[in-house]
Amino acid sequence: MRTKISVVGAGNVGATVAQLVAYKELGDVVMVDIIEGLPQGKALDLLEAGPVEGYDSQVTGANNYEATADSHIVVITAGIARKPGMSRSDLINTNANIVRGVTEQVVKYSPEAHLIVVSNPLDAMVHLAKHVSGFPKNRVVGQAGVLDSTRFRTFIAQELKVSVEDTQAFVLGGHGDSMVPLPRYSTVAGIPITHLLPKETIDRLVQRTRDGGGEIVNLLKSGSAFYAPGASVVQMVEAIVKDKKRILLCTAYLEGEYGLRNIYFGVPVKLGAAGVEQIIEIELTAEERSALQASAKEVEDTIQQLKL
Repeated sequence: MRTKISVVGAGNVGATVAQLVAYKELGDVVMVDIIEGLPQGKALDLLEAGPVEGYDSQVTGANNYEATADSHIVVITAGIARKPGMSRSDLINTNANIVRGVTEQVVKYSPEAHLIVVSNPLDAMVHLAKHVSGFPKNRVVGQAGVLDSTRFRTFIAQELKVSVEDTQAFVLGGHGDSMVPLPRYSTVAGIPITHLLPKETIDRLVQRTRDGGGEIVNLLKSGSAFYAPGASVVQMVEAIVKDKKRILLCTAYLEGEYGLRNIYFGVPVKLGAAGVEQIIEIELTAEERSALQASAKEVEDTIQQLKL
């Protein structure tokens, strides 16, 4: 029996996740959305791409959660997207109601599933999903740092005119304007970018990384990013399905790590078959730690709005 991966929300992010999961043959895919015909149509379209792309993953669509029963992984992308001028935190009330309802249904039909949350504001929504599901912390994780770091990697590679494959980047903290890109831990072929670029250039790339999602929102005008977020989710899905023990930057539940407690926050984790198998703590300078604390305060303020 193949692994079953359900994607809640058949919009741009959800459809991209479903497509890449099928292309990589990570399992069979179920797409769920409240809009009648939308998940069914996109699922059939993806299924019909199988003979061309050479995958046998089954892709189905549904408007009910019964179809997701016994999922191994459930990716929650449901919620409204940002519009120009909006911050991620502006979405909290609407998306909290959506994520709460989705999580209740997921738990009902897939009590052993791993949850990967994508909905914004990310840190608060993954915190809500854990609270509602009652799942252990290792089975509820948020996608944020993978995306933020891949944006940083892109900008570094473009600046230095090198391959993105040789570029690594490190971004801690909340998935928002206060995220903390770490140039000291960001490298090209193992060489820290602090040895390759002047400080003013690094500062510009750091700021562009923080503004990365907003830059795309402003360009699209009626939606938000989906290719890079979708690919980032699938990297996490693959790490769990294949038990790869990848060290990825994810939003995980902290219980004292980095001096933080009872908060979902972006940190490096070991991601494998058991979900979040380890949280990796790295040494920080006083300046980096101060920035991380400021980011944590912003995340805590957003979580408090949920009134859990």
